[in-house]
Amino acid sequence: MSAYRHSVSLLSEKCKGCTHCLRRCPTEAIRIRDGHAVINTERCIDCGECIRLCPHKAKKAIYDPLDSIKKFKYKIALPPPTLYGQFDNLDDVDCMLKGLLDYGFDDVFEVACAAEMVTEYTRRYLKSEDIQRPVISSACPVIVRLISLRFPTLAKNLIPIMPPVEIAGKLAREKARKEHPELTDEDIGVVFISPCTAKVSYVKNALCGEKSNIDLVVSMSDMYFELLDTMKDEISPAPISRTGMIGVNWATSGGESSSLLNDRYLAADGIENVIKVLDDIETGSYPCLDFIELNACPGGCVGGVLTMENPYIARVRLQNIRRYLPVSQNRPPRSADGTPFPAEYDVGDFPEVNPVSMFSSDRKTAIRLMAEAASFFETLPEIDCGYCGAPNCRAFADDVVRGKAHPEECVVLAKKKLNENK
Repeated sequence: MSAYRHSVSLLSEKCKGCTHCLRRCPTEAIRIRDGHAVINTERCIDCGECIRLCPHKAKKAIYDPLDSIKKFKYKIALPPPTLYGQFDNLDDVDCMLKGLLDYGFDDVFEVACAAEMVTEYTRRYLKSEDIQRPVISSACPVIVRLISLRFPTLAKNLIPIMPPVEIAGKLAREKARKEHPELTDEDIGVVFISPCTAKVSYVKNALCGEKSNIDLVVSMSDMYFELLDTMKDEISPAPISRTGMIGVNWATSGGESSSLLNDRYLAADGIENVIKVLDDIETGSYPCLDFIELNACPGGCVGGVLTMENPYIARVRLQNIRRYLPVSQNRPPRSADGTPFPAEYDVGDFPEVNPVSMFSSDRKTAIRLMAEAASFFETLPEIDCGYCGAPNCRAFADDVVRGKAHPEECVVLAKKKLNENK
């Protein structure tokens, strides 16, 4: 299996070795070693929380530069509904879409259109009898990877459908090939304008097949400044947008689930709240719910680290935009075989479960190491100071048992031993 390609990196020269990221990493993927942070790539879920919190700008997102789109003969932009909320006084989405065409794209395919399709597919899926409930949305890549690493028992609860961004890329490519048969797949460049780092990792690792339908992922913040110039002179553009209220709703927390015409749902945003909900699902706290919508970023996709606008301001702007839109313009036909969604959108069993908290694949060894960690933990002060370089005492105990840390790295134990030797 190839190594997971991440979209969050560390600039060691800028890192001061503070504990901001250490304490807030949701998967405890960060340690402080030799005066600066170290990211465990096996645990990292690319949520971007460390980028959001680092006061020294020592964490950065990895994505494709805007100039890289020039290598394609035919360029298609995939703007998500989050992009609509970045601009002040944007009354007509067509102005922004026309701005993308003026920038140099040959076509635009709104991710919100695919989101409306996924909404209808999800409604049909929820009517199935033999599914694991509550069904968890698979639209956020952070949630999918978090479940695979930390909550493997909930993998069967994820709805096995491509996320809207992947379906949009697939439909955009098919549309281009149909309208321009002279083009090859290599001529067509499908470019997603991402609000977050997780979508970059999603495309890099082709989580829904051997190869993603998306070729490049550029930063929404980079595209924002380019659009400010191309949108200036547009007064009354031709109608381009083909989305409705339901598609725009997906940009904010609760938008996906509120469109399902089912009140047996829960929507949560912010990675800490998400983990609390997943813990509760594992313990059976929500037996009456049908659907769970989880967004790692605060406020939903509008809170991504690659956006420009405050998520709460963006949310209000989106409410104003959708006020004049139809409910939906992209309701897919029913499949001939009666399945909730076409087989080409079915990703089957995913994600690949890889619980990182396991001490060993051998049960006897794992039990022994767990006992050793629990025993050593009892000797620790349980103050979670972070001086040892681990986020808390329990994580430090695990590190010691795994051979990745030394007991005397705990300053409290070291001081106690020093006093005993006086």
